[in-house]
Amino acid sequence: MSLVFVDNERGFTRVAVVVSKKVEKTAVKRNKIRRRVYEIIRKNFDLVPKKKDYIFVIFSKDVLTMSNDELEKALGGLVEESKVCYNR
Repeated sequence: MSLVFVDNERGFTRVAVVVSKKVEKTAVKRNKIRRRVYEIIRKNFDLVPKKKDYIFVIFSKDVLTMSNDELEKALGGLVEESKVCYNR
């Protein structure tokens, strides 16, 4: 996984999750990965700074089989590693 972020001047935060066809061929599985990541972001959204654009890029199909706790730790570690969030 990777995280790309940049300041925006729109006054609100935008989030995107990108899952390539190289990760999963079927749209159903790609959308399931997106929904899982969006749900974790939604639950922990208060921890990320506002007025930024965030793009989470998923490179591995292992996200599909990870437990929610493992996925939450992986995403939290990604945000923490990027030093965009100082509250964790």
